[in-house]
Amino acid sequence: MTYQTLEIVEKYDGQVVEIILNDPPANILSAAMMAEIRSFLKDDLHNQNRKLVIFKGAGDHFCFGASVEEHTADQVDNMLPGFHLMCGDILAHPVPTLAKVTGFCLGGGFELAIVCGLIFADEKSKYAVPEIQLGVFPPVAAALLPFLGNGVTASHMLLTGAKLTAPEMLDCGVVNQISAQQDLDQVIESYIEKNILPRSASSLRFANRAVRVGINSLYRQHIGDLERLYLDELMKSHDANEGINAFLAKRSPEWKNS
Repeated sequence: MTYQTLEIVEKYDGQVVEIILNDPPANILSAAMMAEIRSFLKDDLHNQNRKLVIFKGAGDHFCFGASVEEHTADQVDNMLPGFHLMCGDILAHPVPTLAKVTGFCLGGGFELAIVCGLIFADEKSKYAVPEIQLGVFPPVAAALLPFLGNGVTASHMLLTGAKLTAPEMLDCGVVNQISAQQDLDQVIESYIEKNILPRSASSLRFANRAVRVGINSLYRQHIGDLERLYLDELMKSHDANEGINAFLAKRSPEWKNS
């Protein structure tokens, strides 16, 4: 299959595959890109030799997030459920997943990273869910970040939109390992060669399914309620629409606190 928004790179005789978000410099998660990610994962589901799926961004950055244009009131009813389905597909994918993060990892890009089982990062990478600055919130991060890191960090990130560093993400347990950007490829390759390639692909699937039972259950339990809160209540408010429209118009929002 030919992909318009992704580059697919097979490594280690097909035991590992890289899904590259191929829209630099921002690698925005458009509806088209999300659909292609879901399509690849579905097509690759029964590849018996696959041991690891890696997500990375083309160029200097991982991902700036989902398309703000697709967050507008006339598109968000389609965009948000599609994003949540993609995250659910990654969470439930039987093959282990790893996010290779460089540069900025923001909004929906951050949520894509945290639904992967492992995160290896450039020590200078930055992380944020800045949705509150647009008057909205990130449902996937709201559901999972307290479980993956801690509630204090989750509240700080979601309520302020603050940008955190890779060492801070490592300290709270969200990121597995950090290294200098020039060393990141070698660090990941060494990890794969030592810990992934010697294992049985089928056994890795069973172990990955086992270790992700809790996070999958949590996601299924909460994402529907958070999606309804976003679509049925938040997007009915003045300020959510004002924040998104102001961003697109490149002006400061005029909040009415309602």
